[in-house]
Amino acid sequence: MSSEQWFTLLIGLVALERVAELVISTRNARAALARGGVESGQGHYPPMVLLHLALLAGALAEVWWLDRSWEPALGWSMLAVVLLAQGLRWWCIAVLGPAWNTRVIVVPGGERVEGGPYRWLRHPNYVAVVLEGLALPLVHGAWVTAVVFTLLNAWLLTVRTRVEDRALRQLT
Repeated sequence: MSSEQWFTLLIGLVALERVAELVISTRNARAALARGGVESGQGHYPPMVLLHLALLAGALAEVWWLDRSWEPALGWSMLAVVLLAQGLRWWCIAVLGPAWNTRVIVVPGGERVEGGPYRWLRHPNYVAVVLEGLALPLVHGAWVTAVVFTLLNAWLLTVRTRVEDRALRQLT
């Protein structure tokens, strides 16, 4: 199997992981809304979804069409970062439990989670997103995708964290 095929398999596995996240997110969001949750920031959600899809598609396109080479030192180290980011993401999901979803929904009377990685970081899931967005394309040298995603994601996370912080202030 070529390095490009292995990379395609990796991107496919990440895509399947995203589907699993969306299943959990949809279930949790429906439950939160049923408990009177209020959603904020709906306007930035479609661009966020599109950007994350573009990360996967862009990385594949760049590797296959621009013939990016596999560089073992970079590839293995970036794969380690991707795996660490996945671990951090799933730790966040586990700690937030039914409160976790990909939208910004606050349930009146809910409590702010301050355990797990939230004890040290305000938005640890976004640390995972940043790490993965930079490292995943670089596993196979797709540096254009890594740079473009990172820049667009920085702008989007600025919007997202402001919306989320404003919504979370309702809990205090």
